[in-house]
Amino acid sequence: MALRCALLDDFQHAALDHADWSPIADQVELVPFRDHFGSEEELATALADFDIVITLRERVAFPASLFERLPRLRLLVASGMRNSVIDLAAAERHGVTVCGTASSSQPPVELTFALLLGLARQLVPENAALRAGGPWQGSVGTDLHGRCLGLLGLGQIGTRVARIALAFGMRVVAWSPNLTAERAAAAGVELAGSKEELLAAADFVSIHLKLGERSRGLLGAAELALLKPTAYLVNTSRAAIVDQDALLAALHEGAIAGAGLDVFDLEPLPADHPLRSAPRLLATPHLGYVTHDNYRTYYGQAVEDIQAFLAGAPVRRLS
Repeated sequence: MALRCALLDDFQHAALDHADWSPIADQVELVPFRDHFGSEEELATALADFDIVITLRERVAFPASLFERLPRLRLLVASGMRNSVIDLAAAERHGVTVCGTASSSQPPVELTFALLLGLARQLVPENAALRAGGPWQGSVGTDLHGRCLGLLGLGQIGTRVARIALAFGMRVVAWSPNLTAERAAAAGVELAGSKEELLAAADFVSIHLKLGERSRGLLGAAELALLKPTAYLVNTSRAAIVDQDALLAALHEGAIAGAGLDVFDLEPLPADHPLRSAPRLLATPHLGYVTHDNYRTYYGQAVEDIQAFLAGAPVRRLS
């Protein structure tokens, strides 16, 4: 009898089209799930009869309590090679192999600039007004050239964002707890003396930090108050780095010019969530990694992971 494989959160009905699944077709039955399961109870019920699960990024948590409720599960494949919401120790205790895939950091870089440009030139409200027969030219755009971009984090993604910003003629400053002047200079950017100095100087702030104890809640009400009223904040990293209530207050009060978000405390964002109606906000539903090339990598390597597991020699193991 074929093993059953669940493909979680296949919102776009894209999973089956972005890989050649034929190498495992005789051994594995594929079952895409189009809707997100909002609770552990729903997940445990839906996945009870599955041997293999494929999950995207860190969208679905797999704590120890869930592994306990899935005695049939033997292989969990997660896109990317790091995952903070899978209890790897619990997986090992329950005999579940966890494997990952490669992932490109270029798509989040590009989306960061899509949000920056969308905010600066008011693309969404101008497009909506044009389509609705509204006022012709209802806003005056903000230039990127000559403006200061502050980067919180200068890792792989932050460095690529800096490179694009420099091509636009922006001044780029960066800060993170461990960033050195040498690393900043190597990326062609300035090292801010402190987080506070960066926030006060920047016309645009973009977050590219990993979520951890030091970065959780890094930007609260006091930090957002340092931003210029003409400044924009973009977060394509992790929602918990910014205090959501403080950001909502800043947007409603006009304390900042606007924000661009691709990440949220709750995903998918509930229909009645206050961010859905917040002013001065350009929001996308966590599209940072959602591109054809990335999906081909994710699902193509998921096939390889399953093949290797069935052959008794798992690859790209996380546990």
